[in-house]
Amino acid sequence: MSASFTDKSWSIFNQSISEYHKVDDVDQPMNNPYEEGTIEATLYHKNWIDTVQWHLEDIIRDPQIDPETALTIKRRIDASNQDRTDMVEEIDTWFREKYANVDVKADAKINTESPAWAIDRFSILSLKIYHMREEVERNDVTPEHHAKVASKLTILEEQKIDLSTAIEELLEDYASGNKYMKVYRQMKMYNDPSLNPVLYKQSK
Repeated sequence: MSASFTDKSWSIFNQSISEYHKVDDVDQPMNNPYEEGTIEATLYHKNWIDTVQWHLEDIIRDPQIDPETALTIKRRIDASNQDRTDMVEEIDTWFREKYANVDVKADAKINTESPAWAIDRFSILSLKIYHMREEVERNDVTPEHHAKVASKLTILEEQKIDLSTAIEELLEDYASGNKYMKVYRQMKMYNDPSLNPVLYKQSK
């Protein structure tokens, strides 16, 4: 029996996280082990972007950070968010092609979010669990801290089960024609020189 899509995704996400933490440097290159153009390669790349951004978000919250360095990192985070959005849309394109020939039922319903945005949350959840587990395994904390983070880890692991179940049910609905995909491309304005007034007023 082949692994479910969420099982495969979870394995790839944790592979990416593990590989990142071997060096633990936001400037390290990504070495994607999967063949270019495959959904596996896209999932790995997606999580790598999320993992690097997770650590950039940690760095920028250093109260002693130099303002110029903080601005540079903020711009990296903005660029990363755009890359993340592009990657989500690439995953949705894969899903649309996968279910393109399904006979959609007359009473089929639309979902509140596309499958790729659910996978995006799944990727972020893998990072939350990894780093919360790190907190649980610390030896330099009080019993109170340990109990608090252990409780949070339990909740996150429950959320992983619930989210993976919901994603699998959604994919089954697409496969059976009970739901249909309708993807709205993200229309981010702040990165577009023609839509961000701060940028387009400077060009006049």
